[in-house]
Order: sequence, then structure tokens, then C-alpha cells
Amino acid sequence: MAAPTSGSDRRVWVGTPFPLGARYDGSGTNFSLFSSVADGVELCLHGEGTDDADDERIELTEVDGHIWHAYLPSVRPGQRYGYRVHGPWEPARGDRCNPSKLLLDPYAIAIDGRIDWDPACFGYEFDDPDRANTDDSAPHVWKAVVGDPFFDWGHDRPPAVPLHETVIYEAHVRGMTMTHPAVPPELRGTYSGMSHPAVIEHLQTLGITAVELMPVHQFVQDHHLVEKGLSNYWGYNSIAYLSPHNEYTSSAALGQIQEFKTMVKALHAAGIEVILDVVYNHTAEGNHFGPTLSLRGIDNHAYYRLVDDDPRYYLDFTGTGNSLNMRHPHVLQLIMDSLRYWVLEMHVDGFRFDLASTLARELHEVDRLSAFFDLVQQDPVVSQVKLIAEPWDVGEGGYQVGNFPPQWSEWNGQYRDTIRDFWRGEPSTLAEFGSRFTGSSDLYEADTRRPTASINFVTAHDGFTLQDLVSYNDKHNEANLEDGNDGESHNRSWNHGVEGPSDDPEIVELRNRQRRNLMATLLLSQGVPMIVGGDELGQSHLGNNNVYCQDNELSWLPWDDGIDDDFAAWCRRVIEFRSAHPVFRRRRWFQGRRIRGIEDLAWFRPDGEEMTDEDWETGYARAVGVFLNGASILTPDAYGQRVVDDSFLVLFNAGHDALTWCLPGPEWGRRWTIDLSTSDTRIGLRRTVGAKASGELDVTGRSLIVLRSTKGPARPGTRRRLSTAHPAVSHAEPAASNDPTSDRKGPST
Repeated sequence: MAAPTSGSDRRVWVGTPFPLGARYDGSGTNFSLFSSVADGVELCLHGEGTDDADDERIELTEVDGHIWHAYLPSVRPGQRYGYRVHGPWEPARGDRCNPSKLLLDPYAIAIDGRIDWDPACFGYEFDDPDRANTDDSAPHVWKAVVGDPFFDWGHDRPPAVPLHETVIYEAHVRGMTMTHPAVPPELRGTYSGMSHPAVIEHLQTLGITAVELMPVHQFVQDHHLVEKGLSNYWGYNSIAYLSPHNEYTSSAALGQIQEFKTMVKALHAAGIEVILDVVYNHTAEGNHFGPTLSLRGIDNHAYYRLVDDDPRYYLDFTGTGNSLNMRHPHVLQLIMDSLRYWVLEMHVDGFRFDLASTLARELHEVDRLSAFFDLVQQDPVVSQVKLIAEPWDVGEGGYQVGNFPPQWSEWNGQYRDTIRDFWRGEPSTLAEFGSRFTGSSDLYEADTRRPTASINFVTAHDGFTLQDLVSYNDKHNEANLEDGNDGESHNRSWNHGVEGPSDDPEIVELRNRQRRNLMATLLLSQGVPMIVGGDELGQSHLGNNNVYCQDNELSWLPWDDGIDDDFAAWCRRVIEFRSAHPVFRRRRWFQGRRIRGIEDLAWFRPDGEEMTDEDWETGYARAVGVFLNGASILTPDAYGQRVVDDSFLVLFNAGHDALTWCLPGPEWGRRWTIDLSTSDTRIGLRRTVGAKASGELDVTGRSLIVLRSTKGPARPGTRRRLSTAHPAVSHAEPAASNDPTSDRKGPST
């Protein structure tokens, strides 16, 4: 090992192996790093503006259980530092220690600078991958920063919104405010911009209860994107799991830790929870040709899944080059320590786990009972926050919708696909549509989970926006410079006759109605709705369904141009409606049987008759009605009181033609009022239907109507019990075309 360059006046105490990372206690800082492969570890201190070389190197001589540690009484917050790990360099054996590389502390809570992608960032020589690159990487990589843990949280309390009352808004910290005219230019794209009063007012007015922030862990701008003049806009390329991303900071003086906490505090004061999209499945170091930035140089075998019989290479269940080694206790410790840190120190309210199936791969198969989920289950902190899985990865057997543990919710990909198919008129979707609308009990009920296990979404950051979903049949990703090879090709979208923007008033009106159909279906379904930030504004990505590398006006929310005020008002109206009526956000499943006289849930054909099992199998059916009994909610509220709501009849007509709907008999309701209609652009207007029970109502093609029972049902007599196990169908023949004009084609399948 090279001799340390510590000054003679530097006091170095023994310190402790716990906690890992650099922790300032008010007097000094304890440094602690795990490495089971190291022969020696140097702590390197850097001053301001001295990136060319280490100011000091301090040899860590205390080692307990493979944890190297020291306490420096003179080190205060703001001190920049890194590590150099001495040990074996044998790539064929999976050993990649290289002391010429300044390594980022995996437990860093703040980071300064960025990577410039000089060849020194890589541990090997490009012309000979088995030979170590000995160029010093310190001038070219970022530095960890000793953070100040002290912050005045005041009276901050978690909003603790129950899951069944939650409405999630998926947001990007930078994209949320880059064009917002009310946010000062110096705050745009930052944590301070995210918590600006104008942004919070928009979220509150919309009715949002939780923002789900796309990755805010420190991430890397990919080398291949930088070379193309692009960037990793989405941030699914983490390198430090305890540090807020430094490029989202508006003020160096405030710092990313304080600014992030200030954002959380402001959102909490508005009653809005903060959920983080976290990427614990892989890191930014990539495959064996990737850079040496942190974990690879600290302990490659411990932190990454290597190919058992050829450890030069990495197992990749994520499509990004590597996967974290969920079999190793220190990897599990890092993840759990990170989760607890964000809850206890940063006050976040939950997590959405990217490619969560990877976290369950202890061997090769996805193991529902893996150590990670056991640790979460027993952890008194992490187990109490909102836990949301993206229930798939790219490995074999990785699609695991419905298979996560009971306390978890999941992004319900089947919900997304079914709702899209139903409204674009695909055949044989009716029965599955009914299941998805009522909470997907087929996926979640068997293991005691509730409807809130289903995170319902029609769009997400990955894929078309809502406007593009009704405007494009095909992806248009030319701006990504990947020759159209990136992004999903089967989007279940429909352009309604013209690819892209149109000035045809029929097409424009139908597209707008379809957006209202999709948004209303999402918000009236049982489960937890998630809206993508920008959909309520009418945002388009011009057909690009993979804007991961577009940090520009294509992906930023369009505050300064083209906001769709009418649709935003529609979204606010439907969210308000959902909030006011617990029958649309039940805590428990529908039973599909008679409770207090009539069913809690019943499905109807357009002729007013209840559905039979045979009706559900009618492949050409495009219409169904569902009765939701507000008097049959058996689960009490938080105070043990009975929950009673109005009763509703929701009529769905996904067919091209208008239908004359026969309303059900008086046992279901004796008079009805229209609360919502996607064919009526007027907001907040209620009108009474002229027909009483068993009367008729015209339902526009491709529209949805919500009827409220304004007079209670008559006392029912004895009726033949029909099936409601399936979610009711139209027996009308399918339209010749799915489009508003007969000379246009329907959606491709």
C-alpha cells in the first residue's frame, strides 16, 4: 500500500464499525466501510477545488468483521472524501480492486461534482481488459460529502393517508417545474421547485394525496448517452442509495439533504405524502466493461451477482448489465439501511421498487419468501410505510403480478392492458375488464390481500402519455438516436384514424372522450389509482414512448404552452367524486351476494337484465353496466362507524354505436341522476334522467355514464339469483368500424 499522506497534526481515533458511512455526531466524524476482499483501505480527504489529487490519505488500520473504520474529531460537515481499496486484481476470478480509482462511499448521504467519463474512470485498459488501468480517477469522478444530519422538522408529521383513500401522482423532480411560469427560474427542476406553493396548489386542487417521485437517489449520466448529447433523464441508474441526486439542488449553500427535507416538510404540511421510486436491483457500474466507481472496486464478489462458473461476467436480470447480489448479508444490509434512512431521517412515506422481482432472486428463480422480503416483514420501520412493487424483471420467470407478499401493493400491469384494450374495442375483454374494475380479486384475494394491493394505472412514465395513447398507433422514438429499436412496440394504443395531431373535429372530440373514459375508469376502479404527471394537462411526447434520455421540452410538463384546462378540470371533478364516495374505494372485496336485500355488486346487460355466465363469454360484447350498492359496505371506518354511501349504476359503452340502455327494475333504484358523463364536457353538472327505473337512457358510443340512485330501492321480492361472479354485456353486433367515420380503420391488434 502507498504510504498515507496524512498531516502530522491530523488526529485519527479508533472509531467504530457502526454505523457504516460517514456520520457526523456534532464533534467529529466516524468513517466506516465494508470490504471483505481488501488488503488495505485508505480514506482520502479532498478540499474545495482540489480535484487533481487527494489532499490527505489516511490508512484505516482498524478492522472488525471486514469493516474498516476510524474517527476523525476534526472533520465537519462539508468535508469531501472517497476511498481507495487495495486488494486483488484478477478479473477472471471476479476480483477488481484497483487503488488508482477513487471510490464513492456506498453510504454517502451527499455527493459533490459529477463524472466526466475520462478513461481513468474505468478499472481496465481498453486494449487489454485483463490489465489494470493505473491512471488516477480522482480528478474525473465525484466526491462523497460529510452531511449535516441536523434539521428543524418542527411539527412535521406523516400524513398517513390510508391506501384506499390514496391517489398517486407519478412525478419527475426536474420535469415537473422546468417550464412552470410561477416557479422562479433558479428553482426550476429542483427539490425547491417541487415544493413551490404554485406546484403544491396544483396537486392539492387536483386532489392528489401522494407524489411518487421518479428516482432521486444519486444516479449516473450514462457514458453512451453523454456521447450522443443526451442524458439519463429518468434516473434509473443509481450509484448511491442514501444520497439525494445533487443535480436537483438549487443552492450549494443549502445542500441536497436540507433542500430535500424542506421539500418533504412542505408537501407534508399540504397533506401530501412522498413515495420514492427506488432502484435497488442494479447499479450504474454496468457489466464487465463498465466503470469502477464504487461497489465494483470495494468488493465485487459481495455486491454483484457474478456468473458462477465464469465470474468475470455479471448475471443480468435487469437489462442494465448487472444485478445486486441479494444473497449477501451486506447487500441486504445496505438496502435496509437505505430504506430506514429515508423513512427516519428524510421522512418519506413509502417506496416503489423498480424491477422488484430481481430483489427476490436469491438463486436464479424468483423466490417469494426470499431474505429481502423477510427482512422487510420484520422491520419495525420499513414494514409500516407504503410498499409498492413493480412486479417483474427481464429474467426468466420474472413476471410476478399477484405474487408479492401480503403487505405489498403492486403495479398492476394486467389492469393497464385490459383497460386499454376494452376502450379501443378489442374482443373478448369484457370478463377481464369486470375483474380489473372491481380490484383484481383473481390476482390478490387468495392470500388475504385487499383491493389496495392493486396499484391501477393506464399510463406510466414508461410508455405513451394519455394524449399519445389516443393519438398514435406506433412509437416515434427517433429523437432517442437508437433507430427506433428502443421502447415497447405493442402499446395497445389507437390513433382514431390519423397518426399524431389532427384538426379533424370528429377525431379530436373522440380522442378527448376516450381520454375522459380512460381517466374516469381509472379513478372509479377499486384499488389505488396512479396518474402520470402531465396527463391531466394534456401532455404529448409526440409519439415517443421512451423519453428516458430526453431532458428537454419533449418530456418536461407543458406549463407554459398548451395546457388542456378542460381536461384538468375533468380530472379534478372525478377525483373529487371518488373522494366523496367510499363505494368506489372500498377497503374490502365485494361479495357478489345479497346483503340487506340486494347485492352489493351486480352486473347488467344493456337490456336491463343481470348478466349470466354465458354473457361474459360473448366475444363481441362491448357494453356492460355495474351496480354498486352504497348501503352494503360492511367494513367500518377508522372509528368503527358504519360506512354508508349512495348507490350507483355505471354504464360502459366501448362500442362505436350509441345504445338505448334499459335501466334495471325498481328493486335497484326508483329514480336516477347523472353525476358523470364522458360525452358531456360540462363539469360538475348533475341532471335528473327523465326515465324512472326500468326506463330507457341513450348512451353515446365510446362513453361512460355514472348514475346515482336518488330514491332508494323498493323492497325486493323473491328473485332468481343470477351469476355475479364474473364481472354485463351488449348483445348488439359489433360495429363495422371502430372509428367515427366509416372509411377509417379500427385499431391494430
